[in-house]
Amino acid sequence: MSVVSLLKVNILDNPAPFSRPFKFEITFECVEQLTKDLEWKLIYVGSATSSDYDQELDSLLVGPIPVGVNKFEFTADPPALNKIPTSELLGVTVILLTGAYDGREFIRVGYYVNNEYDNAEMNAEPPKQPQIERLIKNILAEKPRVTRFSIKWDSEESAPAEFPPEQPEADLAPDDADQYGVEELEDDETEAEVEAEAETATRDPDAMEEDTDMGGVPAPAVGDEESAAEGSEDIEDSTDDEVEEEDEEGGEEDEAMAMDHDGPGVAPGGAGQPPVQQPIAQH
Repeated sequence: MSVVSLLKVNILDNPAPFSRPFKFEITFECVEQLTKDLEWKLIYVGSATSSDYDQELDSLLVGPIPVGVNKFEFTADPPALNKIPTSELLGVTVILLTGAYDGREFIRVGYYVNNEYDNAEMNAEPPKQPQIERLIKNILAEKPRVTRFSIKWDSEESAPAEFPPEQPEADLAPDDADQYGVEELEDDETEAEVEAEAETATRDPDAMEEDTDMGGVPAPAVGDEESAAEGSEDIEDSTDDEVEEEDEEGGEEDEAMAMDHDGPGVAPGGAGQPPVQQPIAQH
């Protein structure tokens, strides 16, 4: 738990000319008596690509700190114009308000700041030489980014844990080293067996004989011929006269088919038949 908690930050005189100081009204709460002062700083980020242009605008020591809710006003000087790259003077940048105790930072509040001229034409075509008296800074106070840090205050009990807590009950748990990786081993053995069977089937020509010869259809079992004969028709009762008549009729049909074949007709399945349309698969 933090001994000091930031409750509220009011930004005064905003928006304001670029050359005016930054003004903040800071409210915080202290739950224990502190032996040292709080240090507050304001940092201006001069460039988005390098921290070399960061400027510490001002710092303030606040103390002694009484227990309860406290409020104070923090005023910081504007940034030095010659320490900001000209290409990054206009547009959006960041300011950081930090609070520390005994050199250890416990709070950081970041704000976006938009710098622009007070004239639309100058913003569209900025002058080569910056005109500081026409610059306006506008702090986006409604969207701060607050970061809190756990630090040691006056007592050792308030210090954050540097190492994970001890777990003596973990030493009493049974050793599972013999079971470590058992499931993975079983999966590997099963996969190896499947691969061995597939390799054996590929190398053994007899294993594929049934699919090659029968098209995957098993051969009929013994006794199937008798069962198949039960459903056949018995033609022994037919008379000889009927057989002779059938033979004569079959001969006449053969002669008729031969005559038709010699003519302009085409046998079934020939080129004279219209093509058979196959159904188109729908995806």
